Amino acid sequence: MESPRLRYSVRRQVLNELSVDTVAEKSEEVKTSVSAKIKESLKCSRPKAKNCFFSTLPLFYWLPRYPFRENALGDLVSGISVGIVQLPQGMAYALLAAVPPVFGLYSSFYPVLIYFIFGTSRHISVGTYAVMSVMIGSVSERLAPDSDFMIWNATTNESTVDTVTRDMQRVKVAAAVTFMSGIFQLLLGLVQFGFVVTYLSEPLVRGYTTGAAIHVIVSQLKYTFGISPDRYSGPLSLIYTVLDVCYLLPTTNVGTLVVSIVTIVGLIIAKELNTCFMRKFPIPIPVELFAVIIATLVSWRFDLKTKYEIEVVGQIPSGLQPPVLPEFSLFASIIGDAFALSVVGYGIAISLGRTFALKYGYKVDSNQELIALGLSNSIGALFQCFAISCSMSRTMVQISTGGKTQVAGALSAVVMLIILLKIGELFEELPKAVLAAIILVNLHGMLKQFTDIPQLWRTNKVDMLVWVVTMILTVVLNPDLGLAASIAFSMLTVIFRTQLPKYSLLGQVPDTDIYRPVEDYNQVKEIPGLVIFRSSATLYYANAEMYVDALAERSGMDIAKLLSRKKKLEAKRLRKEKKEAKKAKKEAKKREKQVEETSEESDHEEKFEITMEENAHETDSDLPKAIILDLSPVNFLDTVGVKTLRNIQKDYGEAGVQVLLSCCQNCVVESLEKGDFFNEKVTKAILFSTVHDAVLYCQKTEDEDMEATHF
Repeated sequence: MESPRLRYSVRRQVLNELSVDTVAEKSEEVKTSVSAKIKESLKCSRPKAKNCFFSTLPLFYWLPRYPFRENALGDLVSGISVGIVQLPQGMAYALLAAVPPVFGLYSSFYPVLIYFIFGTSRHISVGTYAVMSVMIGSVSERLAPDSDFMIWNATTNESTVDTVTRDMQRVKVAAAVTFMSGIFQLLLGLVQFGFVVTYLSEPLVRGYTTGAAIHVIVSQLKYTFGISPDRYSGPLSLIYTVLDVCYLLPTTNVGTLVVSIVTIVGLIIAKELNTCFMRKFPIPIPVELFAVIIATLVSWRFDLKTKYEIEVVGQIPSGLQPPVLPEFSLFASIIGDAFALSVVGYGIAISLGRTFALKYGYKVDSNQELIALGLSNSIGALFQCFAISCSMSRTMVQISTGGKTQVAGALSAVVMLIILLKIGELFEELPKAVLAAIILVNLHGMLKQFTDIPQLWRTNKVDMLVWVVTMILTVVLNPDLGLAASIAFSMLTVIFRTQLPKYSLLGQVPDTDIYRPVEDYNQVKEIPGLVIFRSSATLYYANAEMYVDALAERSGMDIAKLLSRKKKLEAKRLRKEKKEAKKAKKEAKKREKQVEETSEESDHEEKFEITMEENAHETDSDLPKAIILDLSPVNFLDTVGVKTLRNIQKDYGEAGVQVLLSCCQNCVVESLEKGDFFNEKVTKAILFSTVHDAVLYCQKTEDEDMEATHF
């Protein structure tokens, strides 16, 4: 149904920038010196100190105001549910990080408590995360490969891996890279660098997590088939691993494969039933927990480790580990991986945090989130945890079971503490193939992101290209290098879009003050004698030359030829005057012919002036009266942009075409002022707030010229 058309009428004078400054009474700009700013920032007052305390420790702000009656029951049920889910996920993701499963339980306890104190998101569930775990696993296996821990068995005459020593070293590597990533996050948070996440667009994040999910799947094939492929590093390592797995398939452990298939099928069926009946149950059924319990009982009862050589979790020590300083000698070799971890972990957490904050009506502090995650990782690393982020699956469990605040996360940590102190050792006979199956089944959400491709193709092909290239780079270059290359490619697309903007000539919608591209509308007509030019992107050094070329092409004026022709005519005029002056000087000596010679000179000047006027008239008839540059899409101007506009105004002005600007953004006006665009000859009188003001000004000037000529 078509909405009714409303009419409005505005009567005002045509205003240029000088008139606007006068009418609106532009205030004087007060500049504060750097020393004054520093002095002001160092001042301490009671409100400022209070605000600083609560922003740094948000727990003390919201916990005293906690609505116990409304939220306590929901947070309790949610915390227990999330804690139950974290048990199998923590152990499973520890395999991805190439560390013993118990360290996945530690990573589900310490960092969660720290985030409870410092975090600002009420709904996200922090802890182990698949993408982060596989990134840590690649570092752990690179710096502590199996080949460094081979020992000779004299009894069997074979080389075997000293798994105890290897795992201890990998734990040190994982803790070191986690500690450094936490330090990076802390530093970024302290310098208010939370906006770094803006470089991680949604297509980039989804493409990256999809590529990382493929790495996760490949990394779990060895546990699924019970084989031992070689470890590869660097670009194309994923492809080499897949080829090695295919080569080793004939040596598959049948018992391990059967356990994997049964677990995967059972989990898929259970999750589908859970989805179908989710509305009938108050809380989701913890299918992963049931799978872990059943698999542990079966493995213990039938001794799968001994009879079928199925690899199991092994020793899970009870209790908590004392804090240990990280291996500082490893920092030089993991600095790049640590920075990638810090950016990825923060990007995923803040994206989900903002999504749910917008949905439930509160605000998430991006810089404080950096500090919270940084403390969670750096302090957690002292207790041999590996890097954490936000899990989408656990977050949905937390929300669906009634969780409303960070108390739910703290309660889930309490559940993990009970498991670590009393229950953890009961899962020592759990087959690793079950944990691998849990990981593979939980990745179906990430693999569904492939459906983004046709949707992005319909909506934005550039975003689709970013998604696909990010996924390919992540698969080919590994998650760490893939992230850096993906961000670089994403930024290049922005540069290309600003370097290749759409240039348009604008026309007027009949009987309105609205101007649109002529080529896009049938009823939009150009105004006779005026060229209204607009670029869809900002004007800066990368596209300044193209802006000038496009203006010349669209306006149909070759400014170089016009200026060259004008210079030739001027030179011809000067030569003629010089010749006539010499001739007059010679003939002045002859007094008897003075009257006759003077008459001849006047005839020559009149002929030359007539010729010049004819040439000027011929030139003027082909040129527009004015060019209006619509700068409304421009959000900043650098020195090259200001210089480009100055040259356009100068060159077209010399050719006899007036150049006017249309812009209402103060930042652009300030850039023109600071760039010395305005002077005694070029004032703010050529700058208008709207295109229509500039058009009316040109039409009024043309009418005045016609009246003066007629008079």
